[in-house]
Amino acid sequence: MGQGGARERPGAGAEETVSRVRPVLLDASFLIDLERDTAMGKLGPAGRFLPALRGRPLVVSIVTVEELLEGAADEAAVLASLQRFPIQGLHLAQARRGALLQRRAARRIGENDAWLVATAESINADIVGADRIAFARLGTRYLRYR
Repeated sequence: MGQGGARERPGAGAEETVSRVRPVLLDASFLIDLERDTAMGKLGPAGRFLPALRGRPLVVSIVTVEELLEGAADEAAVLASLQRFPIQGLHLAQARRGALLQRRAARRIGENDAWLVATAESINADIVGADRIAFARLGTRYLRYR
């Protein structure tokens, strides 16, 4: 690899390089806050955090899509706003990881959060959200924006 490549310098520098290109799974809390602040014309926690995600692939889980549609006053507007993101579906890999996660947990987490954690693990993604209890098990791969 060329000068400054991640493989030439293993350790913290390599992990930092990997984390910058690792996808980010956007939780509903983040998307709702971002949309609300944009509509109100203010810069809130989600908007202030957004520059930290620059250059990283942003992904939305089908679980998050369901959560957003469930609470939407305007379903068409929600679907239009999600068009800019790839949607990650649920497959056998996520089902197996989610089941394992719930079996190993001392205390079960909510089903939707378990699906999100399983999805993040299966696609090697970080999660940006505001639910420390559900996502803290991801360690440094949980990006808390507020």
